[in-house]
Amino acid sequence: MNGLMGERLIGEKRITEEQLQKALERQRFHGGRLGNNMVALGFISEEDLSSFFTNDPNVPKTVEETGLEFSFIVNLIMKHSLNMGEFTIPEMGARTKLPLQIVDEATERLRNDQMAEVKGASQLSKLSYRFALTDAGIKRASDLLNVSRYVGPAPVPFNEYRNMVEIQTIKSILVDKEIIKDAFSELIVSEELIARLGPAISSGRAIFLYGPSGNGKTTIAETIGRVLPGKIYIPYAVMVEGEIITIYDKATHVAVEPEHSANAIDHRWILIKRPVVMVGGEMTLKSLDLDFNPISKFYEAPLQMKANNGLFIVDDFGRQQVDPQNFLNRWIVPLERRTDFISFHTGMKIEIPFDQLVIFSTNIEPRKLVDEAFLRRIRYKIKIDHPELNEYKEIFQRVCASNGIAFNNDVFDYLIERYYHQKNIKLSSCHCRDIIEQIIDDAHYNGIKPEITPKTITAAWESYFVEL
Repeated sequence: MNGLMGERLIGEKRITEEQLQKALERQRFHGGRLGNNMVALGFISEEDLSSFFTNDPNVPKTVEETGLEFSFIVNLIMKHSLNMGEFTIPEMGARTKLPLQIVDEATERLRNDQMAEVKGASQLSKLSYRFALTDAGIKRASDLLNVSRYVGPAPVPFNEYRNMVEIQTIKSILVDKEIIKDAFSELIVSEELIARLGPAISSGRAIFLYGPSGNGKTTIAETIGRVLPGKIYIPYAVMVEGEIITIYDKATHVAVEPEHSANAIDHRWILIKRPVVMVGGEMTLKSLDLDFNPISKFYEAPLQMKANNGLFIVDDFGRQQVDPQNFLNRWIVPLERRTDFISFHTGMKIEIPFDQLVIFSTNIEPRKLVDEAFLRRIRYKIKIDHPELNEYKEIFQRVCASNGIAFNNDVFDYLIERYYHQKNIKLSSCHCRDIIEQIIDDAHYNGIKPEITPKTITAAWESYFVEL
């Protein structure tokens, strides 16, 4: 990342080679990020640093600038047109996400090769011409679908994707105490915990959240996802060695509108919030590799590729179908070197960027899951423990308020003394929500207003807890 940043800043004449070397020297002595060291030395401003990490993809003006073979573009348009029937150049541009002049050029090639013809027009402008495949074009498009059924936006060359990931790196995020406090203001967490979470989030390094179940590890991990600032560009798909890998996933990525004119942006890229990918017990090693569809004959990106420049949460770590040690062996290199290797079904491997904040969340003691060598690679290990009584009480009050139930201090004291103290049960954050929900369910069933009383607390407790 340092090399790319230095080269680009020198290329844009924002700094000199001499200034870069001084910044690198300062970084070796003082640590921190290269950009922050440049700011400290007065070589660039905070605005210059921020602009480095925002890079709108430029609209390709020629076929060459797309990074794709002209024949690929022509073939992609043929496959689209087989599904569309008749089409106009703007309609095909919307499908392929390519500029109109490039779609026009490819359509002219189809006409010259007698693969497509003009069927009519609503105006004199060529943009209103309606095109359709000829019989020869239909046969050719059908043959192409047998080779690959990919019919989507034109892909982006893999090298361009890799460069964009480096520019938008998760390590560029800037979060301060106020941002962290504001993000966690709706949760009951101690100042000490916030003080530990802040530097961990800002570092962009892996985090291990551990501790007894039901105390907010997953909620904290999800809140960290909302802390991540900024938006990033991802391609709908990439092309590498003639193979197509789809990356954009509506179920994972949240699209946002660009702040300026969309006409100035390469539409093969889509602007999204920094992604948050969460997996639980269903995760397997296979989900960390390319998913090849033998019918459609193209690939879907693995989870860590979809999470690039964002957050990857491994929830309930240790409960997966794969042995924890095998999983960790698979990720030792990516976590340390921020790069990964994935395989095509042909056996060919490619190196992909691994740029994400990884959070492991588990209620199993870390040393029972992994060895010391792996724990050393996870810089931040943060325990999320049982709440203190005052924290538990505040959570209980908030749950009551959010459900329109009046809080009763005497009944709360009854709950603590009668059940937690006498039965020697530890407080858990999730108990508040679960007990109140039991009371609400019982009240709704009996057609009465929910309220907390010794009777409703007792009924909820006996329904919720099992005597072992």
